Amino acid sequence: MERRNVGILGATGAVGQRFIQLLADHPWFNITWLAASDRSAGKTYAEACAWRLDTPLPERIANMVLQPNTPEAAGDSLPRIIFSSIDAPIAKELEPRFAAAGCAVISNSSAFRMGTDVPLVVPEVNFGHFEVLESQQTRKSSGGFLVTNPNCCAIGLVLPLAALQARFGIDKLFVATMQAVSGAGYPGVPSLDILGNVIPFIKNEEEKLQEEVGKLLGGVHLHGDAAIGFEAAPITVSAMCNRVPVLEGHTECVSVKLKTPANEAEILAAWAEFEPLAGKNPQSIFAGMHLPSAPAQPVAYEAGTTRPQPRLDLMRGNGMATTVGRLRPCTLFDWKFTLLSHNTVRGAAGAAILNAEILAVLGKFDFRKFPPVNSNASAAEGLVNA
Repeated sequence: MERRNVGILGATGAVGQRFIQLLADHPWFNITWLAASDRSAGKTYAEACAWRLDTPLPERIANMVLQPNTPEAAGDSLPRIIFSSIDAPIAKELEPRFAAAGCAVISNSSAFRMGTDVPLVVPEVNFGHFEVLESQQTRKSSGGFLVTNPNCCAIGLVLPLAALQARFGIDKLFVATMQAVSGAGYPGVPSLDILGNVIPFIKNEEEKLQEEVGKLLGGVHLHGDAAIGFEAAPITVSAMCNRVPVLEGHTECVSVKLKTPANEAEILAAWAEFEPLAGKNPQSIFAGMHLPSAPAQPVAYEAGTTRPQPRLDLMRGNGMATTVGRLRPCTLFDWKFTLLSHNTVRGAAGAAILNAEILAVLGKFDFRKFPPVNSNASAAEGLVNA
């Protein structure tokens, strides 16, 4: 696979740092451009960033100079692939401008997740949704486009749900989350609020979880042979979200009602055999291919009554897998279980990077038929349907 230059928008924040950690030695992508806030432009990354991850800041990245955070100011240095980890209000303004300039914007922001022509993708679940990006106006004019990955809890949740949906169908589900403090960014929740405590509210989190699951597990709307939109799966979702004093790892307690009855062995088999990116099928576009960020087993079941736990299961699949445990009958619906996923790896930066790997395989980074990056493109051209 050709190694491509990439940029990171929002590079000094918690998710931006995780992007740098995961991309520093990536075999397919090479970081050549970094941007953060206006006040950081012109500083070296080391000067502007308080590095907080448990691995050293790569020296090459430390010495890179942060650029202005607009495509208009980037000029010829702007790479065609941009990973975005900026807050939603800023993303609403900036991300379409990068797409209009001809960039592929792979966003972790919530700003455009529910856009009618914006793919919201977990590759093991719905990579076919990427075809809708061809209907975006910027794709037609400049080659640029915008795709998103979901809310951190939605990603961990839909991996085991997709396996059940494919075999048995899902009618409705209830989920209660226990979300790590790192999900709030840095400095995040004040220590006096969270230590020895549980906060039973995270702004907009329940709404995101409830609406994103349907889009992720749904299909695409076709006009002739062209994918032009999305059809949400008719699944009723009720969510309750809580912030807990855990550093990393979101735990979720799930109850699900299936459309077709299934026993315990059948459910466990559905999870064990769920490996859509493994490439074992010779007809698959992934046949014989190693996707650097894809876990070998995206859903792993841990037997016993005390798993999963953030302390023990957080880094399964290099932080890209969902660990499931405590499957048992549910007196309200059919079955209930507990799951754990890494909120800043699988739930954020790692999800966007895996999306980029799939886009590379699908040929979406082939810009040869499009004009060069145009940092002076009209921002209006970049508007997508929010």
